[in-house]
Amino acid sequence: MTTAIKGISQPQLKLDGSPLRIAIVHARWNKTIIDALVQGAVTKLKENGVKESNITVESVPGSFELPLAVKRMIGGSHIQQASNETDLLGGLNFSAGAKPISRSSTPAPILLGSSQAFDAVIAIGVLIKGATMHFEYICDTVSHSLMKIQVDTGVPVIFGVLTALTDDQALERAGIGRGETKGHNHGEDWGLAAVEMGLHVRRWAQGKFS
Repeated sequence: MTTAIKGISQPQLKLDGSPLRIAIVHARWNKTIIDALVQGAVTKLKENGVKESNITVESVPGSFELPLAVKRMIGGSHIQQASNETDLLGGLNFSAGAKPISRSSTPAPILLGSSQAFDAVIAIGVLIKGATMHFEYICDTVSHSLMKIQVDTGVPVIFGVLTALTDDQALERAGIGRGETKGHNHGEDWGLAAVEMGLHVRRWAQGKFS
C-alpha cells in the first residue's frame, strides 16, 4: 500500500489573520461546486483569525471574468483606503490659530479594518472539460492573467480555479464527491494560503525576513 505524497504541508506556526482584509471573487458556473469551495475558504479564513467584517465576497458570471474583477477589486480597495484616510485627516483643524487638539464641528471617522486595502484576493472558479477547445483556452488565459495581476500589484492572488477533466474530479476537489471518498475541499487550502501570504507580504514590506 502506497502513501500519498501530494498536498501542501501546514505552516509551522499558528497564523494570526486578525489584521488582514481578504477578498474572494468567484464565478457562478458549476454553482454546487463553487458554493462548497467558497464556504471552505471562508471557514478557514475565520479559523485563522480573519474577522467576518474583513471578508468581502463578490461574484462574476464565469472564470474568464475573474482577472478583471480581481484587478478592479484590488484597485478599488486602495482608493477606498485613501478616501477614508483623507476623511480622517479632514476632521482635523490645521489652521494657524487652532489648538493642536482642535477638531472641526464634524467628527473625523475612525479608519476601520473594513476600509483598508485587501491583503490578498482568492479567485475561485470551476472549469470542466467539454467537447471543444474552450476549456484549454480559458484555463490558459485565466491562469496567466491572474499571475500577472499578482506580480504587477504586489497583492497575493490565490489561484482557486479548478481545472477538472470530469465532473467527479471537480466534486472531489470540493469535498463533495459522489463516491465513498468525498475528497478534500481545496477551498480550505486557498483560505489558509491567503492568510499566510497576506502576513508574509506585510512582513516583507517592512524589511523583515525569517
